[in-house]
Amino acid sequence: MIRPYRHIAKRKSKQIYVGNVPIGGDAPIAVQSMTNTPTNDIAGTLAQINRIADAGADIVRVSCPDEESTTALKAITAQSVLPIVADIHFHYKRAIEAAESGAACLRINPGNIGNQERVREVIKAAKAHDIPIRIGVNGGSLERDILEKYGEPCPEALVESALSQIKLLEDNDFTNIKISVKASDIFLSVAAYQQLADLCDYPLHLGITEAGSYKSGTIKSAIGIGSLLWAGIGDTIRVSLSDEPEQEVHVGFEILKSLGLRVRGVQIISCPSCARQQFDVIKTVKLLEEKLAHIKTPLSLSVIGCVVNGPGEAKSTDIGLTGGGKDNHQIYISGLTNHRLEDSNIVDHLVALVEQKASEIEANKVDIA
Repeated sequence: MIRPYRHIAKRKSKQIYVGNVPIGGDAPIAVQSMTNTPTNDIAGTLAQINRIADAGADIVRVSCPDEESTTALKAITAQSVLPIVADIHFHYKRAIEAAESGAACLRINPGNIGNQERVREVIKAAKAHDIPIRIGVNGGSLERDILEKYGEPCPEALVESALSQIKLLEDNDFTNIKISVKASDIFLSVAAYQQLADLCDYPLHLGITEAGSYKSGTIKSAIGIGSLLWAGIGDTIRVSLSDEPEQEVHVGFEILKSLGLRVRGVQIISCPSCARQQFDVIKTVKLLEEKLAHIKTPLSLSVIGCVVNGPGEAKSTDIGLTGGGKDNHQIYISGLTNHRLEDSNIVDHLVALVEQKASEIEANKVDIA
């Protein structure tokens, strides 16, 4: 049950499709990542796409910097388990080649794709292959005239860039569009998205670009993307980290999970631990995260070190553990007390319970179907 105070009134947007993935409208927020292998390394790129897909991503972006890459893209799209967005910079012909090679979407940056005539050629290719275009405005590569007008990247500059490109696409009878207005500055990005959300109803791809390392990038992305999603803005997200692409997907789902927008895998609710803890909470949670990473079924697990908040948290989770002293910890199932547990068995026992619960849920889905 979604309680009234947890409801997020989502911005109404048009719906498009990237491959078989709906974006916008009433579709779930889609999670994306991007490969970092050389695209001409077909085997390596496909292996990375498989890892990104296994982490739960719905869409993957692949860079196409040269003709060798767009040639390789044909083999990659034919074998990819995810729809591919071709990432295009500088040369419009790469976009045309990517469309011909099976890309499910073209991402172009108006600041570096070239003049309007070149953009029109990209539009023709997208129309011919019935695929959408993502207008990817970036604070670090705005059009020269817009940058000169405003003096520096600012929300108004990003929005003006996006609107001018929207008009160009619309003037060419093309509305199969999604848009992003990213910057590495949280305030700039959020303000730009807020302004753009009020001015159009195209689906928006959210992100804080070049957010940094795993720790700092996760925090910046959670603040920026999270605040926009909380306000109902956004239809698809990518967390940009200087880390493995799979980590971007994991963080993306954690953001969605925290807002109750989409859940994948086990959500662990745990206390920070204190002198009252009856077992090593920190070590236990770290081990549980590692050993439960393979679970994809949405489940909640509370791990609380003492009886202050343990029973209360357990009432709201599928499985709960409350510390009660050596050999006397309480296990809860579906909010009800179930049995006691010894110290030495905590991690393996909880993993077994979660795996059993996940199997029951999946079996029930099959029965219902």
